[in-house]
Amino acid sequence: MDFVANTDERFNCCEKFMKSAHITDIADYHRIYSLSIQDPDAFWLGIAEQFYWENGIKSEKIFSYNFDVHKDPIDVQFMKGSKTNACYNLIDRIIKSGLGERVAYIWIGNELNERKTITYNELKRRICKFANVLKNQGIKAGDRVAIYLPVSIELVVSMLACARIGAVHTVVFAGFSSQALADRIIDANCRLLVTADGSVRGNKLIKLKDISDESVVICKQRNHNLLACIVVKHLSIDLNDYNNNRRHKYNPKHDPTLDLWWDQLMSDASDDCPPVWLDAEDPLFILYTSGSTGKPKGVVHTIAGYMLTTALVFKYAFNYRDGDIFFCTADLGWITGHTANVYGCLANGATAVLFDGIPTHPNADRFWRIIDENKVNSFYTAPTAVRTLMKFGDDCVTKYPMPDLSLIALVGEPINREAWLWLYHVVGAGKCAIVDTYFQTETGAPMIFPIPGCIPMKPGSATLPFFGILPVILNEDGKELSGANTGYLAFKNAWPSIARTIDGNHERFETTYFRKFPKYYFTGDGAVRDKDGYY
Repeated sequence: MDFVANTDERFNCCEKFMKSAHITDIADYHRIYSLSIQDPDAFWLGIAEQFYWENGIKSEKIFSYNFDVHKDPIDVQFMKGSKTNACYNLIDRIIKSGLGERVAYIWIGNELNERKTITYNELKRRICKFANVLKNQGIKAGDRVAIYLPVSIELVVSMLACARIGAVHTVVFAGFSSQALADRIIDANCRLLVTADGSVRGNKLIKLKDISDESVVICKQRNHNLLACIVVKHLSIDLNDYNNNRRHKYNPKHDPTLDLWWDQLMSDASDDCPPVWLDAEDPLFILYTSGSTGKPKGVVHTIAGYMLTTALVFKYAFNYRDGDIFFCTADLGWITGHTANVYGCLANGATAVLFDGIPTHPNADRFWRIIDENKVNSFYTAPTAVRTLMKFGDDCVTKYPMPDLSLIALVGEPINREAWLWLYHVVGAGKCAIVDTYFQTETGAPMIFPIPGCIPMKPGSATLPFFGILPVILNEDGKELSGANTGYLAFKNAWPSIARTIDGNHERFETTYFRKFPKYYFTGDGAVRDKDGYY
């Protein structure tokens, strides 16, 4: 497959899209980009002023960092000394702006008739309840909580309840084995586990509680004991007879010395929980990314830098306009799910679709049906899914008009030209912007993508860097290559959402990202830059 862009092939957004684009002129992009690089303090201060800070913005210098491993330890600090809370800014701030009764999430289950919605007001109520549940179990600011749940509203509630009280969440993809779960619980020193009885993907029952029980045994064998295991009755969602019948086919074990039922704890908990005000540089979450060798790396992201960057990227990458509906197919166990489906969308007061299923169940038209029925404006998915769905033919797509869809974004890997053009012509009907994003767990948010409306699109290219991002291409000797070239992709400066460390192993963090090319963050990826400066 051809993954390298044709440097002469360009596409511009349609006239209708341009009327709603945040930036419509490439000159305006270059002007804002130059400011963000030349005066990052002023640029990010302007973004920070849109958020709430309990003691005001206290940093004399908004941004400071060291990328030279030979000079001092690698260090990034953003707004240190300012107090804030991510949950407050994502939920309370949005409610105070008058959007409390807006739908925050549309949850769609594995089956066609599984659908629930929740408003910002109700989401806050549940978050506060679960935050009190955590506190009642002895969880406090700085403690780590492992979350092993399917894509669900309860997963979002768990994440933001941790953020509200200053606990650090580590979400583990609910497809990982008991050994992988145990490794992450132990490595992050988690004190509590939130899991579910099970989930169904397609026609497959996944016994999450059994897997969790096995991981607890492994933890005990390695002298790591949990305070509690809180269990969501996910299979017991009383939506239809299929669920009711399915529930009785799997009765997980219950350990009265460890296991607690989510619904019982929530019914007894108060819905009043003031946020804990935390330093901007306090950790928000740990998310594991598989290393090429050795144990997985627990990447640490901090509160303010991650919150501001994800909010800004969400607005521009998806051309978010007030009232838009956003659908990202990524599991919340990955960084894309964290950034797009939770922190980025809620910080903008958006409505997001959470899908707990697979694209081919019960039919290969599932994504297109969801987009059409839920009036989705922006759709974010992976090239692998696109290539899979192409095989089922155009009819699966074209039978759904999808009149509200105006943007399709991509993440996870390069997309080949054929799949890009299929998205543009068949799925988007020539009216949708195609936004190909370059993104890593460690970067916290997309770094390179065509801001829709101002940067012409090229099939196979992520195009130009976002505000505040300074990519370079290096040769084997660490020399910067100019013009059209091929080499190693690195970043020359820091940005607010860059990971701060690998949990418990800063030396590994420095070795992995900063020793091969001192003074640069090395992505580990190769890149091509064309004659137009597109990556």
